[in-house]
Amino acid sequence: MSRRWQEVARASAGESYAEEYAERFRRLAAEGADVHGEASFVARLRPAAPGRTTRVLDAGCGTGRVAVRLAELGYDVAGCDVDAAMVEVAREEAPALDWRVADLATLDLGERYDVVLLAGNVVPLLEDGTLEATCVRLAAHVAPDGVLVAGFGTDADHLPDGCPVTGLDEFLAAAAAAGLGELQRWGTWAGETWRADDGYVVAVLGPAPDLVR
Repeated sequence: MSRRWQEVARASAGESYAEEYAERFRRLAAEGADVHGEASFVARLRPAAPGRTTRVLDAGCGTGRVAVRLAELGYDVAGCDVDAAMVEVAREEAPALDWRVADLATLDLGERYDVVLLAGNVVPLLEDGTLEATCVRLAAHVAPDGVLVAGFGTDADHLPDGCPVTGLDEFLAAAAAAGLGELQRWGTWAGETWRADDGYVVAVLGPAPDLVR
């Protein structure tokens, strides 16, 4: 279990954090907010096409909001998260989808995906000392022509209380050591231009074996 994630989640929503997390996005959607930015980004980056299966791994899927939307858009989706309580909510929401309880630092699904997605500040919520191992394991799940997409806050203003900052350079260095090179960089899931002082990044990376140390 991710101690960091549980501490952050319980501090903001108490012991019922998994249900509250899912309910918060339901309320936002009911109020007319667009809660599908991450899925829309994937759809622009790798459009689902009739007659072709596009596989997505939602790594750190939480309660399944993004994975469920991607499945609605025609993607073959699997979701995994270290938090069994979050995965249980996802499974109740969409029992037909492939949900796994797994630690990203030791992930071994034996499969590769066209898109490996890390949304919802998964990167800074990793346990101390696990960033490089996580990048290695995620890289092992990216298809040869696939991509890894990671969106996360890079300053305290864009992170939950109690979540330490993981710098973009730190993340990119760990990814490079795992054989993933940066292809694109955006400032939002809507595809706005990245600026260093915005405090948020969406990075698209792909296999680059020459980067492996």
